Amino acid sequence: MNITTDSLQEAWHRLDAPGSYEWWYFDAEDESEGISVVFIWFAGFAFSPYYLSHYEEWKAHRRDDQPYPLDYGGFSFQLYQDGRETINFIKEGGREFFASEDGGIGVRFEGNRFVYDPQRDEYRLSIDFSFPARDRSVQASFSFRPLHRFDYHLDTDVHAGVDFRHQWVLSVPKAEVHGLLDIKSLSSDKRQVLQFRGRGYHDHNLGTVPMYESIDRWYWGRTFSRRCDLIYYVVFLRGCSAEPQAVLMLLDHETGRQSTFDAVRVSESRFTRGLFAPVHGKTLRLEAEGVSVEVQHQKALDTGPFYLRYTSLLSMMIGEEAQEEVRGISEFLNPAPLKSRLMQFFTASRVWRAGKRSAMYVLYNFFKHRFERFNRINRKKF
Repeated sequence: MNITTDSLQEAWHRLDAPGSYEWWYFDAEDESEGISVVFIWFAGFAFSPYYLSHYEEWKAHRRDDQPYPLDYGGFSFQLYQDGRETINFIKEGGREFFASEDGGIGVRFEGNRFVYDPQRDEYRLSIDFSFPARDRSVQASFSFRPLHRFDYHLDTDVHAGVDFRHQWVLSVPKAEVHGLLDIKSLSSDKRQVLQFRGRGYHDHNLGTVPMYESIDRWYWGRTFSRRCDLIYYVVFLRGCSAEPQAVLMLLDHETGRQSTFDAVRVSESRFTRGLFAPVHGKTLRLEAEGVSVEVQHQKALDTGPFYLRYTSLLSMMIGEEAQEEVRGISEFLNPAPLKSRLMQFFTASRVWRAGKRSAMYVLYNFFKHRFERFNRINRKKF
């Protein structure tokens, strides 16, 4: 796996090998309003049950047409309010839905677009989609302005025996984020307008084969505290008995010093799993020279057969000084279920594939919408 902070690597790489993928991820939280948002653009939707099913059938010679990443582009948007997921929109479609910024950094999927302005050092996001299955439409505009960046590169292709078929681009470890969300009901005049002012994060991932062929499991997360900003990234490579690739990136606000540690000892404990959630450690400990971090995964914000998103509690030692416990966001991925026909069937319930009818998608969103309405009515009673 390669790691870089070079912002030029954010441009679309035009990968076309079967199973290739690329995504751009933006994440922000307004703590004062209890709101967090996630935006992701995909060129080759790495988690698509349709893309991966096509890939496996082609690989097994049951199909002659090889899967092309841009036939499976996509966009997803998640909104969390007061610790609850209130919108989870995922749509994918063919190459006619996707476009990249000509000569620059930015992509579009239907009416959803982001672009980077190098003169202002600003990422501008413009969102416009309808979500008929949940009786919603969403329009939004957001600005991500980097507050600092790191300078780090790791090229594992120069090391024999190390898998380098995935690249992580840490573009923006911390950003000032302003935004406006306009959420409407498609069947009534109900409307919710949310002002957003908070802090955010942005990275970019790409790979040349499906993740389950190269990655066994993967933890990453971040926290912003008064003392420091911390980003961690831990990948256990498939078929590799060596230690995982792990990186800690730390900005110490007291000294103003940035540090990157890639000689990191990793231990997992308190393993657990859910009905559809993969086995994972509820506690992750990371140790490097002069720094140790313990991550306690707490409330699950999003759960699935291969992915978990948590609020987390981090305890840190910097030198000999224990820091106060701080809250953060942590994520976990085990890509193995992506290959499972059964899990592809269930994952399809959350993905709107343009031009394809899915009974699972209709039923899942019908019951989810009814459940949300029931909860809203009960909250109003109390």
